[in-house]
Amino acid sequence: MNKIKRAIIMASGLGTRLRPLTLTVPKPLLKVGGVVMIESIIDGLLANNISEIHIVTGYLKDCFAYLPDKYPNADIDLIFNEDYQECNNISSLYVARNFLDETMIIDGDQIIRNQQVLTPFFERSGYNSAYITQGTNEWLQQTKNGTVVSCSRNGGQCGFQLYGISRWTKRDSFQLRQDLELEFVQKHNHQAYWDDVAMFCHPDHYQLGIFEMSSSDVIEIDSMKDLEALNESLLKKRRKDL
Repeated sequence: MNKIKRAIIMASGLGTRLRPLTLTVPKPLLKVGGVVMIESIIDGLLANNISEIHIVTGYLKDCFAYLPDKYPNADIDLIFNEDYQECNNISSLYVARNFLDETMIIDGDQIIRNQQVLTPFFERSGYNSAYITQGTNEWLQQTKNGTVVSCSRNGGQCGFQLYGISRWTKRDSFQLRQDLELEFVQKHNHQAYWDDVAMFCHPDHYQLGIFEMSSSDVIEIDSMKDLEALNESLLKKRRKDL
C-alpha cells in the first residue's frame, strides 16, 4: 500500500468559460453552493491528514494570498507560474516539479463532496475515475485487468471517466518529473496538458490504475450553465430541508 505525503493543487488558469465571474475572481475561488471550490479541496486534504499543500497560482495570484492564514494548521506553499498565459497547464506542474514525490495532483476548480476520495492510501498510480455507461465528452479510460490501456480525449459511451485528482507513487513521481522536463524543456511542448505526459506522451513508462469513485463525489464546473444549474439545485435542496 502506498501513501501520499503531499499535494499539488493546480490553480493558475484564466477560467475564461466562466466569465464575467472570473474577471475579478480566479475560478478556484468561486463559490458553489456557498463553498469556495479550492477550500473544499484543502478541507478534504486536511481531513485525510495531508497538510503539505503546494498551490500553483498564475491568474490573479494575489487573490490566493489569504489561504496560508486561513489554514494555520496546514503547510500551504503558493508557487507562481509566470508562464500561465503563454503555456498550457504543463507549465504549472513544471514549476512544482520538485514536489513530485508520493504526490497527489488536484485541479483547483472542483468541489469535493465526499472527502474519502482524497484518501492518501492507494495501490498504484492513476486518476480518480467514475465508471459511466451513458456517454460523455470527457476523457474516458479503458482498462484491462485493472490497468489503463487507452484513453480517449473525446469521451465515449462506456468506460472510466477521468477526474482531476491523481496519485503518484514514489517511483512514478520521479518518472513523471523526468518525462515532464523532457517534454517542457527539451521538446518545448508548451501547449500540452500536464496529463498528456503520462497518458499520451510516455504511456509505456507507467502502469496506471483506477481509483474508482462515484460521479457524485466530485463536482466539476466547466461553464456558467453548469454553475447556475448546480447553485439552483443546491438552493432547492436547502429549501426542501428547511
